[in-house]
Amino acid sequence: MAHIHYKFSSKLSYDTVVFDGPNISLTDLKKQIMGREKLRAGDCDLQIINAQTKEEFTEDGGHIPKGSSVIVRRIPLIGVKSSSNSKTNHKYVERSDVQIPKAFGSHRAHTL
Repeated sequence: MAHIHYKFSSKLSYDTVVFDGPNISLTDLKKQIMGREKLRAGDCDLQIINAQTKEEFTEDGGHIPKGSSVIVRRIPLIGVKSSSNSKTNHKYVERSDVQIPKAFGSHRAHTL
């Protein structure tokens, strides 16, 4: 069994992800960390940085060798608002091509 040590930048201690093989893909590492930390993929993405070299792993198809230590940062998804307080799981995306009509009575009265 191979392992990778990870920690969020705000934490002091490392946790461990265990996997089979000589390396793990960036996508699989993110999935395992999100599962262990109970994060939802629709709310954020993870930035993975090599703890020794400070280089960011950016290719989702790239592989991280066993025994590596990485720093993890949560990155909010741009333009997506989570409705976790709502009873439904709809996602709201801000759009610039849609005009929202003003509410009744919200315009100013004209004075002479």
